[in-house]
Amino acid sequence: MGEIIYKTIIRSGLTLIVLWFLKNQVDERYFFIVSALALFFFVINPAYMSYKHFLEKNQNIESGILCSSCKHFDKSAMLCIKYDKHPTENFIPCEGRDWEPK
Repeated sequence: MGEIIYKTIIRSGLTLIVLWFLKNQVDERYFFIVSALALFFFVINPAYMSYKHFLEKNQNIESGILCSSCKHFDKSAMLCIKYDKHPTENFIPCEGRDWEPK
């Protein structure tokens, strides 16, 4: 999840820098439209698609492993808070020893 946020921040900065240089090249009445389209296509849409892919990739983890019913599991980040590691279908950070019900 942090990777999605990091890439979104980098894309936002790069898009704003490009728009800064384009502001003199584009007519003022079209600059708002160009800015809105640039932000949508280069920042918002890729972030949304990455988040959607993240949810699809982790759907099996949320419902199919022991970690999903533990109190140390953060559903929004798919993270074991106690060990600060991401569980997968083949890897449980605590190996079931520190599992505690919610």
